[in-house]
Amino acid sequence: MTDQHAPARSVLTVGHSNHSLDKFLGLLRGQGVALLVDVRSQPASRFSPHFARRALERAVTASAIGYVFLGDALGGRPRSRACYDAAGTVDYDRVAVQDFYRQGIAELLEHLARSRVCVLCSEEDPARCHRRLLITRTLVDHGVDVQHLRGTGALEAEAALRARGEPTQLSLLGRR
Repeated sequence: MTDQHAPARSVLTVGHSNHSLDKFLGLLRGQGVALLVDVRSQPASRFSPHFARRALERAVTASAIGYVFLGDALGGRPRSRACYDAAGTVDYDRVAVQDFYRQGIAELLEHLARSRVCVLCSEEDPARCHRRLLITRTLVDHGVDVQHLRGTGALEAEAALRARGEPTQLSLLGRR
């Protein structure tokens, strides 16, 4: 699926965890992020209200960083029942073939072509988050270089996670 003639593209991913807003914005600024793409299905946080969708959007745009919500298309808990197995567990392989997901990926790829993008979810550890287990798998198939921005400010390459044998599918992690 990789286009050998396309220019190299890259993307960052980040989990907001329980960071303060100032620390989170500092992480984004430190990496030159121009656009934050929110892929949370439920963009709210009971413990960190500054990460609720509208509050975060206001804070990010006030910091001269763009904000796009794609949680309806790229979220880890899709609305479609076709994305779940008989036990009610999301099946990322099923999600990956849905039209809404493919359209969301197409939109994300368009953003990557224009600016420095960071994909946002809530889980700090990418090895346990759908932004890696679903979205990163697809982006890598499209020839995108994925780097995970950790809470320390360090970048962790997807290639390094794979080299360590970190699972790339939810089924390898067991049921949630």
